Amino acid sequence: MAEEIVLETKSDEAPGVVQRIYEVGYHIVPTVLEDNLEAVVGAIRSVIEKAGGTFISEGAPTLMKLSYLMTHREEDKNVEYDRGFFGWIKFEAPTAASALLDNALKNDKNILRFIIFRTVREETRARMKISTLREVRRSDTIKTAPRRAEESAEPVSEEDLDKALETLTTD
Repeated sequence: MAEEIVLETKSDEAPGVVQRIYEVGYHIVPTVLEDNLEAVVGAIRSVIEKAGGTFISEGAPTLMKLSYLMTHREEDKNVEYDRGFFGWIKFEAPTAASALLDNALKNDKNILRFIIFRTVREETRARMKISTLREVRRSDTIKTAPRRAEESAEPVSEEDLDKALETLTTD
């Protein structure tokens, strides 16, 4: 059986407080104006800071098409969205910070959906590989395929098409 490795550090500020690495991914409703996105993300950051967290890295929210419709409760009705601003923040914080952040994001009307999970400090995102291009020499020539006998340059009349369709569908 494999052992689970948990990275924990003791905080210098308070003895006995365990610090862990977390990442929060979130979707902001698309009705928020792009000028106001920073205020919504700032509210998330302030909850993390108040809980004693320090930031490691961050991905700014960008508008993206969602894989499926997501329902969000707005006042007295449910609204479905097919787009949302996705962003993420990786941070180090005491273990109690994740519960505080979870509660704050549940109560934020601008957050469509979110997830908080423990992770590691190192960069874990997959790197994009750029495919190598095939080199073409100038002496190479492109050969065209010979025309099939069935193909002709003459236009086909509608009567011939109707007859061909009748023979195909009556069999």
